Amino acid sequence: MSSADKPSYYSVEEYLQREATSLVKSEYVDGWIRAMTGASIRHNSIAVNVLVLLRNQLFGKICRPFNSDTKIRVEHGDKRRFYYPDVQVVCDSNDQLSVYQDHPVLIIEVLSPSTRAYDLHEKLDAYLSIPSLQCYIVLEQHQPIAYVMRRSNQEWIKEIIQGLDATIHLPFLGCSLALKDIYEGIEFTETCVQETDPEYECIQEGGL
Repeated sequence: MSSADKPSYYSVEEYLQREATSLVKSEYVDGWIRAMTGASIRHNSIAVNVLVLLRNQLFGKICRPFNSDTKIRVEHGDKRRFYYPDVQVVCDSNDQLSVYQDHPVLIIEVLSPSTRAYDLHEKLDAYLSIPSLQCYIVLEQHQPIAYVMRRSNQEWIKEIIQGLDATIHLPFLGCSLALKDIYEGIEFTETCVQETDPEYECIQEGGL
């Protein structure tokens, strides 16, 4: 999903009021509103695959997956942010009338050229500050590659998982995500990018 900054400053209350009546979803970053546009079919196919895989494995359990229509609120220090992750899993849900979640244990984003910098930098820093979060995963669109950040005590451990024979294990949920299932129906390109974007780079090493 691509984003564009708007110049005006808003309070959290003003942002939530705008979102309640707006036909366009927007993220909130420390007073600034960033409008979002639609994602590609490839992007949405990967996100739906992940959502279905998690839903099937978590059916009947307390932990539940949510799609990109559910916001996450991040409050840490002077940060006041609301994001719409592609997929999240929550085991301690807010009230069902709430329009956002506070306690995700898993967040997954699918990378796009226009959001890559946000997902790998701004959102990475914000998401890893959430006390309940156990794992943050970002998925490439054009090759079967996942960048995984796992909580280990008070530290975060980074993994790069790639190839259709690989699997992302999520023991804190009793789940696993096989990359062949995540990327079911996806046609790969020779490199990570298909769109024309000079700032979109495939990070095979170093990554996050």
